Amino acid sequence: MTLPRCSDVHVEPLPGSAKQGSVFVCFEHPGGWSRDVLDGGTFGPELTARLKSALKGRAGLQLIRRPGREGRLVERPHLFIVHAQSATTELLRVDGPEAILDLELETPMANGGTAVAEPLLLVCTHGKRDLCCAVKGRPLAATLRDGPLGHSVWETSHTKGHRFAPALMLLPWAYSYGQLNEPAAASLLEHAHAGDFFHPGNRGRGVFDSAGQVAELAVAQRLLEAGERLRFGDLTATGGQVSHIDGRCWAVDMERTYVEGAIASCGKAPKAAKVLVARSVEQTG
Repeated sequence: MTLPRCSDVHVEPLPGSAKQGSVFVCFEHPGGWSRDVLDGGTFGPELTARLKSALKGRAGLQLIRRPGREGRLVERPHLFIVHAQSATTELLRVDGPEAILDLELETPMANGGTAVAEPLLLVCTHGKRDLCCAVKGRPLAATLRDGPLGHSVWETSHTKGHRFAPALMLLPWAYSYGQLNEPAAASLLEHAHAGDFFHPGNRGRGVFDSAGQVAELAVAQRLLEAGERLRFGDLTATGGQVSHIDGRCWAVDMERTYVEGAIASCGKAPKAAKVLVARSVEQTG
């Protein structure tokens, strides 16, 4: 029996599935990406061990490259340091991955780089991790790169959630997205440049845990459906408690349940998956 591709099976809710993290190092590496970019196959065992030590508990690493053949020709790689809590991005041009070892990662804009005001949209194309990301991510990245805001688009290594491919990460806010077609992804990019919250395909903000992601998206949906303008970063979530920068607060009741037929990765058999869903939203302040 031939199993379907994992991203062709849409049984899991998107909210609550975002890659978690608040600090990200995005290094331009147009060469080959091994299955895990820190398994020794990309940078070799010695440098990989040093990179792991330098980043552990401090930041997540994303390898990035420009879509298309021109993205393989790099003289001095881009290196972005993103602090999602403060929504700040710092850009350095470096000689190689060794530059990651000396980064100051605890404080935003502490490395003498250039502040980047515009968002970055990372599209996972990491085919060695899962085929779906190559099949669905690469065409989307190429199309977006040819659009009017294409300078903000990068291919990236694994972002978690290839079963939702094409899988995207929006920085500097650390929102993950999935299952967007080309028009929807282009709309996401337009919203991001305006700072306006984009709800379709939103899997959550990585600075929150799974419950916080579900709760924030439930409140965001309620506000957007009421016709309110919402901007990225307006909401903060702690578990089921959500607050707005204007002082309003909500309590979101959630339930853990199961869905049948989820496929975690291509080649794996379908199974039940535990998910967290919002049941009600009540304004408390």
